[in-house]
Amino acid sequence: MRPSVHPIRFLAAAALAVAVLGASGCSWFRKGDELYAQSPENRPLEVPPDLNLPDTSGAMKLPAGDATQSVSRSSVGAPAASAPNNTGFTVAGERDAVFDRIGEVLAATDGVAIASKAQILGTYDVDYEGSKFLLRVTKVQAGAYVSAVDPRGLPASGEAPAKLIATLKAALGAG
Repeated sequence: MRPSVHPIRFLAAAALAVAVLGASGCSWFRKGDELYAQSPENRPLEVPPDLNLPDTSGAMKLPAGDATQSVSRSSVGAPAASAPNNTGFTVAGERDAVFDRIGEVLAATDGVAIASKAQILGTYDVDYEGSKFLLRVTKVQAGAYVSAVDPRGLPASGEAPAKLIATLKAALGAG
């Protein structure tokens, strides 16, 4: 007797052979793309077309003024040189000692109300003749610089700040 071969077994064996050949690396079933055969560092960069960058050629244009002036040469960092004489003066001495002396003069001056003071910041918040401003004491090379500034940090304008600065200048003996 001869063993019988079932057609289902034959088809299963043929399908298994095709699957083994396909998974084993037979070149008939693979695509040959040389770009992906290279290492990831050597592959070309692919940018999707919708990621085009906007034109930024005019984004960082310099102003038309003096292009050679740097921030360190500007008047931002030099309070003694940039403020007018009627809103500030320089006095010899340590900043904390000058701050304390200013407090004594302000307490003895008629019409001055100290709203607050912050020694660590070197500021007095004062109300004088209906005008509210800050007296600021900063350390400079020649000692301490005393100035009147508005809430924005700009030199205070008006008659009251100039009058109080003149009073402080005379009382502290700054020339």
